[in-house]
Amino acid sequence: MLENIIELQREGLSIAEACAIAGIGRTKIYQAISDGSLKARKCGKRTLVLRQDLREFLAALPGAT
Repeated sequence: MLENIIELQREGLSIAEACAIAGIGRTKIYQAISDGSLKARKCGKRTLVLRQDLREFLAALPGAT
């Protein structure tokens, strides 16, 4: 029975969810959106970040030395 359960994950993340997943604060997320390094979409008043866009943004961050 458990094999038939499909886990659904939302693809559109709120800013708060993107912050929690990435471990980055709201200011940094909004700065990244503003400078174009993180894509965001609008749905009415809501700002959404797609999971894939968040992954690409994080992967593009410079490595720690």
